[in-house]
Amino acid sequence: MKRVGLLGGSFNPAHAGHRHISLEAMRRLRLDEVWWLVSPQNPLKPARGMASIGARLASATAAARHPRIKAMTIEIDLGTRFAVDTVAALRRRQPDVRFIWLMGADILPELHRWRRWRAFARTVPIAVLARPRYEGPALAAPAMAWLRRWRRPEAQAGDWTRWTLPAIIFLNLRQTALSATAIRAADPDWHRRKMMRATKMGRAF
Repeated sequence: MKRVGLLGGSFNPAHAGHRHISLEAMRRLRLDEVWWLVSPQNPLKPARGMASIGARLASATAAARHPRIKAMTIEIDLGTRFAVDTVAALRRRQPDVRFIWLMGADILPELHRWRRWRAFARTVPIAVLARPRYEGPALAAPAMAWLRRWRRPEAQAGDWTRWTLPAIIFLNLRQTALSATAIRAADPDWHRRKMMRATKMGRAF
């Protein structure tokens, strides 16, 4: 059975930090692939300052640089907007694939704001990938008051397909301080150059 990690996000833009945590998750969780789900529009983020879906997908494709990391806009194909619906649709469409949700530690503090987040946690195991400065707030996240009882030890990372749900695991990784926010601040026009390069290469979005 195929084992796939799902890393959802805006990828505005994608960067080496996304690749780093994906490779570490692939190794620690024994994943066959990691799918980068480039969100058409994160419901919890403002549209202002968000590059086009084409520019963000091009950014993710360029940053992945690995045959087992797949950048995609599958939520457009599925017609879903929220993670709970996306995972449910993927499980219906691909019953022979086992999915685990990959989440940066900076995202966990807002999990309780996701639509039907408890249902989401009952649908797919969650692997939290430690990032600089965020591990403490992640452990103190409102959602952890409910999820804490189902936390799995790191030593069980490779056995996640056997877990009953809900289940959450924290993976302490070699960390990188890269962030999309810092990249946008240093290069506000990154998306225009990305689209120009993609157009020259004959890509259409």
